[in-house]
Amino acid sequence: MNAPIPSSNALKPASDRHSTHVVRNQAAMPTGFNAFDDDVVLKAAIEREAPWAASRCSAIGKLAGDDAVQELARQANRNAPELKTHDRFGNRIDWVELHPAWHELMSLAWKHEVPTLSWTSKEKQPHFARAVLSYLWNQVEQGTGCPTGMAYASYAGFRHEPALKIWAEKSLGTVYENSRREVADKPSVVIGYAMTEKQGGSDLRETQTTAVFSHTADYHGATAHWYELTGHKWFCSVPQSDGFFTLAKVDGGVTCFFLPRTLPDGSHNRFFIQRLKDKAGNRSNASSEVEYSGTLAIRVGEEGAGLREILSHSHLTRLDFAVGSAGLMRQALTLALNHATTRNGFGSSLARRPMMANVLADMAVEVEAATLMALRIARATDHIDTDPQEKAFARVTTPMAKYFNCSRVVAVANEALQCHGGNGFVEDGPMARLYREAPLNSVWEGTANMMCMDVRRAMLKDASCRDALFAELADVRGQDTRFDAYVAAMGPLLDAMLQDEFLARPASEAIARSLQGAELLRHSTPEVIDVFMKTRLGGSMNSWGAMFGSLGPGVTQAQADIIVERAQVKR
Repeated sequence: MNAPIPSSNALKPASDRHSTHVVRNQAAMPTGFNAFDDDVVLKAAIEREAPWAASRCSAIGKLAGDDAVQELARQANRNAPELKTHDRFGNRIDWVELHPAWHELMSLAWKHEVPTLSWTSKEKQPHFARAVLSYLWNQVEQGTGCPTGMAYASYAGFRHEPALKIWAEKSLGTVYENSRREVADKPSVVIGYAMTEKQGGSDLRETQTTAVFSHTADYHGATAHWYELTGHKWFCSVPQSDGFFTLAKVDGGVTCFFLPRTLPDGSHNRFFIQRLKDKAGNRSNASSEVEYSGTLAIRVGEEGAGLREILSHSHLTRLDFAVGSAGLMRQALTLALNHATTRNGFGSSLARRPMMANVLADMAVEVEAATLMALRIARATDHIDTDPQEKAFARVTTPMAKYFNCSRVVAVANEALQCHGGNGFVEDGPMARLYREAPLNSVWEGTANMMCMDVRRAMLKDASCRDALFAELADVRGQDTRFDAYVAAMGPLLDAMLQDEFLARPASEAIARSLQGAELLRHSTPEVIDVFMKTRLGGSMNSWGAMFGSLGPGVTQAQADIIVERAQVKR
């Protein structure tokens, strides 16, 4: 039987079979911008406080929007670190292999002075400038933000310990090298911290690792007191580092030590990596459990003074987490803005839809407030050694900012992912990575409860901390009645918190919102200030809901559009 002749309508050119493959109405690639030059909030902050650093910030801002660099970030997170306990001949090596993209990113971070600028610059406000670099680097790739932050904090431990003079010098290097060479032979070093243990967690007083004096010897021209350590550490980040600050008990007293991975004779220290942590996020960065067994380490400070010694570093790591989380918020907002402004739906760009405008403006206000707060504390850090009021202010606000920003970033990342819809929940783009990364800083270097406990402890131990906080708010009182009322109500709350630890979290949040409000009054626009005051500090009519996009009836879409335009980095 002859087959029927198809009608002319059924005859289609072969090319038409693929007409549905033409991609239409997808968002533009989230690249091709400068995360510093195009960020009006960040650029204005540097112009106020550290204009000398603008070119450095611009260079990193360009990396954050560079397609090739973002591909490095993707590769580093898609190819997890691999533990190598032994070499092919059976020798114990305890090493971690990382994807080449990780090392390229590390080289870029060191080259651009992300770990070092605060210690090497002779210009004003170097900690502030370095905080902006870290804020920007956390928009490049967050996993490498861990070693940059630890290297930043480590210099505070090295510079006051004569035995570690060579480490202080090498920690300021700008040429990254991934090797196990001895410290004297390296252009720079990577530093890790190994503090927490299985039974203690954040309570470092429960340290069970022990140390026994071994010998005193010359160490690169300085006298070093060496001890043998025995014990386990539950979290050790970047275990392939050149050296680690760690804690161990000497005759019952918690003492600080520095543990080089490679000893002066070139042999490898007894540093046994038990396993790598299989983390929910932060996939590019290796975290591990380690064992000490006859491991040699140099005592830092006096025996029994380890917690006080480590606190001299923790202010800097906490600051870096507050800054880094603000940077992650900014990247999430940038991605959401890019998606919503370049993808259409329901007859207009998504960003022009009323509810989406509400969401984006709400997020933009939150990110600007978080950014200004973190940078204000960075500025205080520049004056800790010279200004008692700034020292007291930093003492109480650093744990507060670490608590608040590291908690809020989770909500921002969630909302930014929702702006993308399903496209945000796949690994082809960066949003899924940011979503998984967002909770990390809240549990690293002390959880939210630990930070709020420290806010309370600071005020209990030193009344000048409370005084410094209210002095910070005094010069903007009278500019906005909503702000004035909020600050007035905060005083009794802080008094109640000092009597009852139960109130430490709401009190810490009140401090955050009051400081954010003050910084916005000083540095933001009328639209942003008004929305912040109405929603974060406002009355019942304009009270803010639990979710982003719940700006109340006192906020118009015209206000929201102005705020969204202010937040854009890609126009």
